[in-house]
Amino acid sequence: MAKIFITGGGTGGHIYPAVAVADALCDDEIFYVGNPKNLEYDIVKQKGYKFLPVNVHAMPRSVCFDLFKWAFQLDCAVIKSVYYILKYKPDAVFGTGGYVSAPALIAAKILNIPYMMHDCDAQPGLVSRRLAPYASALSVAFESAKQILNNKNCQVNGNPIRSSFKTLTKEEARFNMGIENKLTLCIMGGSQGARSINDAAVEILQKLSKEYDLQIIFQTGKKNYERVIEQLIKIYPEYESDKNLIIKPYFNDMVTVLKASDIAVSRSGSLSIFEICASAIAPIYVPYPHAAADHQRKNAKYMVEKGAGVYLDDNDITDKSLFDKIAELVTNTDKLKEYQKKSFELAHLDGTEKIVKQLKSIVRS
Repeated sequence: MAKIFITGGGTGGHIYPAVAVADALCDDEIFYVGNPKNLEYDIVKQKGYKFLPVNVHAMPRSVCFDLFKWAFQLDCAVIKSVYYILKYKPDAVFGTGGYVSAPALIAAKILNIPYMMHDCDAQPGLVSRRLAPYASALSVAFESAKQILNNKNCQVNGNPIRSSFKTLTKEEARFNMGIENKLTLCIMGGSQGARSINDAAVEILQKLSKEYDLQIIFQTGKKNYERVIEQLIKIYPEYESDKNLIIKPYFNDMVTVLKASDIAVSRSGSLSIFEICASAIAPIYVPYPHAAADHQRKNAKYMVEKGAGVYLDDNDITDKSLFDKIAELVTNTDKLKEYQKKSFELAHLDGTEKIVKQLKSIVRS
């Protein structure tokens, strides 16, 4: 049994792939290095893994006092990670990039512990670009990232996704949700929602339901739910009696939601993209415009270039532009099926297994 340090946090795109790999290492002893003030703390604690806290935050983008404060904080986090490695003696370290993973990966480099990185995005982040050349192994989700990162032991594995994406059928998903077995649209902007998507979508729900008999699963985000309902009451007072509409602030089981869907309107975080692909969905990507290094736009553009999605800029989204994109897929069955086919081809359903195999190859004996 090997001892493995897993690290990654701050956003779901870094946390869930790290946790998926941790779950797959069921025969090994897992230690998770993360920020106790972030989402990863609660998720890892629920999983029962030993959590090793480090206090680290995102790097300020301008030269100011906060930059010096951040540098001191990072140094302290690296020293603490060195302490953890000397105490627990891991056989390898696995990180999913991002600022939370930096201290443990730097400490591994200092102490000559083999480490592996996985970068989730089409445009690799700063931590990946700086530390990937020294990694014993490197995994990337997108082919384009491989061209940017300098590492001879690099594999394109896709992103780790939950195993239920492989086993749940569309019919089972719809049955579990208590909805009809017919063309279904999912509208989502992540757990927090996306106001631009919500504002455009709420205007066209009635039209999509009545004109196309389209079944719609709408995740508004917890912060935006009341606003959406207030708008909808003004536009479509009878919405509650419309069996085609399922509107909730948040769905705990997104596997079932996505597997039940044929079309999705979504942000283009890497995790969302690969879960959409695994569900054989035709996606309309609306990238979050303020994502670090504009990585969501680059993710979406990559998928569009592969013929696996439709692109709609956040600045251009209106009720008309969104309706037109959805209607084009609903009315053109051949185009819909082609996008679904191309999307599924990029799913990398065996991504977790490939990453674990690659990680096992660098573990100290």
